[in-house]
Amino acid sequence: MSGATRADYCVIACAEAWRGAGEILASPMGLIPSVGARLARLTFAPELLLTDGEAMLVGPDGTPEGWLPYRRHLTLVTGGRRHVMMGASQIDRHGNQNISCIGDWARPSRQLLGVRGAPVNTLNNPVSYWIPRHSRRVFVEKVDMVCGVGYDRAAEHPGTARFHRIPRVVSDLGVFDFATPDRSMRLASLHPGVTIERVKEATGFELTVPEEVPHTREPTPEELRLIREVLDPGGAREREVPAPVAVQRTGS
Repeated sequence: MSGATRADYCVIACAEAWRGAGEILASPMGLIPSVGARLARLTFAPELLLTDGEAMLVGPDGTPEGWLPYRRHLTLVTGGRRHVMMGASQIDRHGNQNISCIGDWARPSRQLLGVRGAPVNTLNNPVSYWIPRHSRRVFVEKVDMVCGVGYDRAAEHPGTARFHRIPRVVSDLGVFDFATPDRSMRLASLHPGVTIERVKEATGFELTVPEEVPHTREPTPEELRLIREVLDPGGAREREVPAPVAVQRTGS
C-alpha cells in the first residue's frame, strides 16, 4: 500500500506523541489527533487509555472498556497521568498557547473559545499541539493572551509546574519540539514535500533549525491500512489537510 498523503503523515506524527507513554489517558482534541491516538493504541501503544469524553473508557472502535467518572478523570489530570493534544489559535517560540482572543484582551478584535482548561492542562500533565494550518498568524513572536503555559513562564514558577511538559507540536508542515538550551521551539522533522525555507517563511519567529532535519516517519503498510480502512475510511483527514498530489513513500 503506497501513496501516503500529507494527512497520513500528520496522523503518524500525532500518534508518535504517545509512543512509550504507558498506561496514561490520551486526550486528543480534533480529528487527526483522535485518529493518531487510536492508531497508537492499535499498534505501538496498547496500554493507552482512551475515553469517550463523558464517563467511559473505550477501545479504538468506541467499545466501552471501563468506567471513568469525573472524579477519577481529575485524579489523572492533576497527577500527570494524562497527555492532551490540543489546538492553538496562536503559539510562540516557548510554547505559550492562546485560544482565547486576538488583540488586547480588554478590547479584543476577535473572541475565540476562551481560556477553558488550558492552564490546568499545561501545568498538570503533558500537552502537545496540533495545528492544521501553519502560518505566521498562528506561529507568532508573542501570543496575545497566555492560555496554555509555555516553558519560559513555567520556569518562573517551578513549584507549580511539576508536570509541565510540551512533547511536540505537529502542523501540516512538520513536527516541532523544545529540545534546545533555552527551551525554544525547534524544527524536529519535515513532512515529505516540505522545505525548511517554507517552514521559516510560515513562522513568525526565529526557529531553531538543526544542520540535518529528518523527514517525518512514514506510515507502515499496516498503519496505512488501519487509517484508511478502520479509523478514517471516509477520508475526513484529507479535508482537514488537503493534498492534491499524493506524497510517495520513500522506503520499501
